Amino acid sequence: MTSLGEQHGNTGELAVAIAGGGPVGLAVAAFLDAAGVPVEVFERATVPSEHSKATVMHPRTLETLEVLTTPGGGRFSEELLARGRTASRTHFALLPSLLDYSGLDTPYPFVLLIPQARTERLLEAHLRERGVPVHRGCEVTGFEQHEDGVRVRLGDGTVREVAHLVGADGAHSVVRRLAEVDFPGSPPSALGFGADVELDRPPEGISHQWFAATGSVSVIPLPDGGYRVFGTEAADTRLDPQTIRERRAQPLTPEGLRAAMRRVAGHDFGLRSVSWLTRSTDVTRHASRYRGGRVHLAGDAAHVHLPAGGQGLNVGLQDAANLAWKLAAEIRGWATPALTHGELGYEHERRRVAERLAANTLAQGALMHDFSPSGAALRELFADLIARGGDTARELTGWLSGLGLDYPQPDGAHPLAGTRAPDLALRPVPGGGPGGGGDDRLLRALRVDRFLLADFTPDGAFADLACERVAVRRALPREGAWASLGAALVRPDGYVAHATAAADPGAMAEALGRWVATAESVSRPTAV
Repeated sequence: MTSLGEQHGNTGELAVAIAGGGPVGLAVAAFLDAAGVPVEVFERATVPSEHSKATVMHPRTLETLEVLTTPGGGRFSEELLARGRTASRTHFALLPSLLDYSGLDTPYPFVLLIPQARTERLLEAHLRERGVPVHRGCEVTGFEQHEDGVRVRLGDGTVREVAHLVGADGAHSVVRRLAEVDFPGSPPSALGFGADVELDRPPEGISHQWFAATGSVSVIPLPDGGYRVFGTEAADTRLDPQTIRERRAQPLTPEGLRAAMRRVAGHDFGLRSVSWLTRSTDVTRHASRYRGGRVHLAGDAAHVHLPAGGQGLNVGLQDAANLAWKLAAEIRGWATPALTHGELGYEHERRRVAERLAANTLAQGALMHDFSPSGAALRELFADLIARGGDTARELTGWLSGLGLDYPQPDGAHPLAGTRAPDLALRPVPGGGPGGGGDDRLLRALRVDRFLLADFTPDGAFADLACERVAVRRALPREGAWASLGAALVRPDGYVAHATAAADPGAMAEALGRWVATAESVSRPTAV
């Protein structure tokens, strides 16, 4: 019997096994590796998929991935940008009035159009460059938990001892089933089509067409020159689950796709060839728990929904970021009980996000799939609210971009606590010391295995709080809600753990105790 820690040369250290080599599983592995935690990925498929369920990456996901560095000193987010196409506007529920990302306070004020298959290949290449094994053709088939870890059985008959097991193995998760986690939700009522194609007469740019009598069809140009086509026929809505199951059992063909596009739009945009076909539904399900002992669920293994706006991939990657740093803290021994199993834990925070995701995709489904006169009127109302650019547009933009996400905080906390930290400008560290490696922006100074304390005081009042788990960086003033801050404690995933207007290091150290368990981690200074 071999432990993953032994395979990585860390004798006696148990590690983490990831079931599932899709983007979420690979991202969990990448974040854990960045924290110095031995990890391996086990994927049933023998080769990477050439097909892409998702094609869109939103700003908050790109921010989250910036913490991953490449062997050449670059950032993983830069690798993605080099292989995708950007668009400053995106849709909500295929409405004609688009949400505008161009003015958002982020280094990434756009959506990135990049096929999921390309993201997976880049993540897998990143892991291999880092020496993290990705085992293809080898799936997790069983496990037993014990006091010190998890005994994982693999499809080739071998057994591995690990500290934790992460199920990122999709909507039909084997890990979720073996863990006996319920997956309740609402049944499907609509059946859609999707394909990657070549077109001779494509519309200009990104096109979303909705017809009250026939249905909807969207055409999105892909970076490689092809197009993603998806839509729903009006006749394929308000169906019962049994009918949908029977219809899905009949493979969609290129001829069937061509006929559907003509029925909806009156033409097929010069459809020339098809490389991938799929049928989608609006089924919505949510795991009853995300953690059982040392077994965790992430991404589609924890929640599924209508594929609207690429949110599934993005929320899954942000699941990965939240889970990985907390799991690393637990394995390294500096996580508090609140961080592992309590109000600051992965399940407590991400369940709320998934519930909002389910609600907004169900709402989008209602707007997209009601082809009645009342449905058309509702769409016109929402489109008008978005076009006005007021609170509705801001709220929806925050949802889809991920920048509006916040986590609940205790009563009396500063209003910024739990919110995403902007990409603060930081004063350079003389000599590029361990406090930040010379990075002069927050996103580049974040690390998966420590907090960053942004000190806004003119005399550096919080400098003595620097330690193994906290890098203290002098920050440049900002406008708005951040203008009056003395300091902000920023989590490894870029959210504010604690904020204060007072120059009170003692109170900040006390707040840090909610997150960091070992006394030495908040008391032993580190020169920066």
